[in-house]
Amino acid sequence: MVYSVSGLRLPCVPSVYRFSQSSFNGARRSSSFSLLLKKDQFSRKIFAQKSSYDSDSSSLTVTASEKVFVSGGQGDGSSSMTDQLESLSTISDDIQVIHEVDSEEMEDNEKVEVEEQESIPSALANNDEEARAKEPSVPLQRKVSTEKSEAKPRSIPPPGAGQKIYEIDPTLLGFREHIDYRYAQYKRMREEIDKYEGGLEVFSRGYEKLGFTRSETGITYREWAPGAKSAALIGDFNNWNPNADIMNRNEFGVWEIFLPNNADGSPPIPHGSRVKIRMETPSGIKDSIPAWIKFSVQAPGEIPYNGIYYDPPEEAYLVEKYVFKHSQPKRPKSLRIYESHVGMSSMEPIINTYVNFRDDVLPRIKRLGYNAVQIMAIQEHSYYASFGYHVTNFFAPSSRFGTPDDLKSLIDRAHELGLLVFMDIVHSHASNNVLDGLNMFDGTDAHYFHLGSKGHHWMWDSRLFNYGSWEVLRFLLSNARWWLEEYKFDGFRFDGVTSMMYSHHGLQVAFTGNYNEYFGYATDIDAVVYLMLVNDMIHGLYPEAVTIGEDVSGMPTFCLPVQDGGVGFDYRLHMAIADKWIELLKKRDEDWKMGDIIHTLTNRRWLEKCVAYAESHDQALVGDKTLAFWLMDKDMYEFMALDRPSTPLIDRGIALHKMIRLITMGLGGEGYLNFMGNEFGHPEWIDFPRGDQRLPNGSVIPGNNYSYDKCRRRFDLGDADYLRYRGMQEFDQAMQHLEAKYGFMTSEHQYISRKNEGDRMIVFERGNLVFVFNFHWNNSYFDYRVGCLKQGKYKIVLDSDDPLFGGFNRLNHNAEYFSTDGWYDDRPCSLLVYAPSRTAVVYALVDDESKPVGKSEPVENFKTVEEAEPVEESESLDS
Repeated sequence: MVYSVSGLRLPCVPSVYRFSQSSFNGARRSSSFSLLLKKDQFSRKIFAQKSSYDSDSSSLTVTASEKVFVSGGQGDGSSSMTDQLESLSTISDDIQVIHEVDSEEMEDNEKVEVEEQESIPSALANNDEEARAKEPSVPLQRKVSTEKSEAKPRSIPPPGAGQKIYEIDPTLLGFREHIDYRYAQYKRMREEIDKYEGGLEVFSRGYEKLGFTRSETGITYREWAPGAKSAALIGDFNNWNPNADIMNRNEFGVWEIFLPNNADGSPPIPHGSRVKIRMETPSGIKDSIPAWIKFSVQAPGEIPYNGIYYDPPEEAYLVEKYVFKHSQPKRPKSLRIYESHVGMSSMEPIINTYVNFRDDVLPRIKRLGYNAVQIMAIQEHSYYASFGYHVTNFFAPSSRFGTPDDLKSLIDRAHELGLLVFMDIVHSHASNNVLDGLNMFDGTDAHYFHLGSKGHHWMWDSRLFNYGSWEVLRFLLSNARWWLEEYKFDGFRFDGVTSMMYSHHGLQVAFTGNYNEYFGYATDIDAVVYLMLVNDMIHGLYPEAVTIGEDVSGMPTFCLPVQDGGVGFDYRLHMAIADKWIELLKKRDEDWKMGDIIHTLTNRRWLEKCVAYAESHDQALVGDKTLAFWLMDKDMYEFMALDRPSTPLIDRGIALHKMIRLITMGLGGEGYLNFMGNEFGHPEWIDFPRGDQRLPNGSVIPGNNYSYDKCRRRFDLGDADYLRYRGMQEFDQAMQHLEAKYGFMTSEHQYISRKNEGDRMIVFERGNLVFVFNFHWNNSYFDYRVGCLKQGKYKIVLDSDDPLFGGFNRLNHNAEYFSTDGWYDDRPCSLLVYAPSRTAVVYALVDDESKPVGKSEPVENFKTVEEAEPVEESESLDS
């Protein structure tokens, strides 16, 4: 019995495996499972021996000698990295003891005294056998795409002084004890990694040692599972015989086995074989998917996933192995991000594929004027309705959408189009799935996670990483690097960072901006240090890569360089903006306050960049409403056709939908994000296929009969020239191209000259553009004077009232507007304009005869504005 996934032909596996009573070197079946290869039978000699498990040399738990604002350090049984580095007195005699390191020292040349030999609780220290010392071991799939990238030096700058943040924000001086302690912990971690792992560059390549690695003579498999009493590698290649390939354990809890090549030189595990590790654990016998697995698949009709040994052969005639052809684009000055989900990107009620997304959706994103695509749900997740946020296999791309090589072809095509590709990476928590994921991997509660309640997120029903664990750091740092190195992602959107940085996870807490909320006992120092390390690693090895953090707290220093004392992100998601728009849409128009809108949009920290958005995937989920649905509600079902009369609710909704998005882009940050489909006001909500859910109290939450009807994107609505959705899509496209031409989001010049509550007017300058918003529901203003900085001739370059955008054509785009001298609204010049009700109009200072975006220049042709673009957009790294 077989099943297929994206061209892979896979046999089904029995759901229950039994220990064989036969000898461990019994017959093995190497031909039972293979991807795109001929099934040949080989024999090989088996090198395996039973391991001796020392139950006394288990995990380390010590008390931290420093207690300066360190949260949650007691009582959960989890050993923090601070603890491990300060005292190792409880280790077995087989492990050398490191003297306590003084956490107060800040010297770059700090020395750590070691007894007899240098050692650290590192699972991979001196781990290779002498017999294989000369064999080059390579991680599966790690292939360099171009000669240039191979020649680039890889180095991470040493830690700086970490003091510049006090010059940027003197208020931080009042919390210097906490911040200096945080930086000391980061600095010491860098020093210890340098000393015992050869540096952060080497430490972040854990995938070259752990998991499956291939050499010229065979395959090595290593797994960190200190709680296991015995371990064996099982799979199709050995007929799932748990006695065939017994693994050995070292003093750090790493299990290892080497499988030599078959007699004819072929690999001992065929490409595409299903594999698992069987362990005898404190919780009983357990079959687990290897933690570092690169691909996993769920067979139809089965509940558990299976790990897949994924190592496409080198033969040129096989098309499965993808080789990158295009260079990665340079980072643009301003980011215009299209947030997307591959599975729900089809217009049909199905799970879409990487290939279809590559061919159908990427060209759309490019045409719309975005310069980056952010893809959700890449890491494998057993539960589809988790939106990809309950990750089970961190190194494996989701098999629902295709193969790893399909994903590579998608990313390469995006690069060909000049689009950056960001991955929505989840390091804030993990799925509590015991069958498929890391939870209870080695039969213990505190393997990758904190012990007890500290290791469980009560709202998300998921597990929380112990960022103070050496091997957890290796796992997560290597995971981030794997996606950049192997798949050529251009950066990450780190999910749930607020949950990471605080022991309360940001739940039931209202952040007011008081610095005590950020630098106190509720802050998880280990997690913040991890974020500093991962940003250090990413920006040091991949200078063009972008990191965006999802933080709702407003943590100071979040987007300042690590060397200066910051956390190191490039951007923070400006999450308060979307919440503010939902809050306003629940009110009458008469109750909107212009000053309130301005304050929310501009309330961000100096020198810390933000990605603004009016709505993201959060607002599109079932149980919430998109902006379009808040604005137009049920009228969207009957009155969006142009051959039918509109309604006041539709007219208001379309007008405000455009205004909200433009003012968010205009004032909200240095980057902009839109979730796919929202550019044209996608109707209804997102509802993943699900069945009825029965709660412990007996009540039932109705499902949707596993329907995909609400789990897709109706792009045809935005493309239909007979529907009003088209106008909103055209406006969003024009808005993106306007920013591409003028680069106003990253202009140093920004001035808000008017926020009039009576007129409901907002006027501001950004770059050489003047934005005029009239939020009044009824009043239009003739000869309305607006201030401006520069004198000269102005013309309309974007008009939300253009009929192309579903407007009422109340403005003449051929009109010219000449400024007059004289101070007005604290500006040295001013001009008179017509401001129709519920419109947004952008005026540009005319140095040449640039054409406006609107009626006189259809958006389909407006893509040519980039010819006169004064802003540097994405370029090839080779240029």
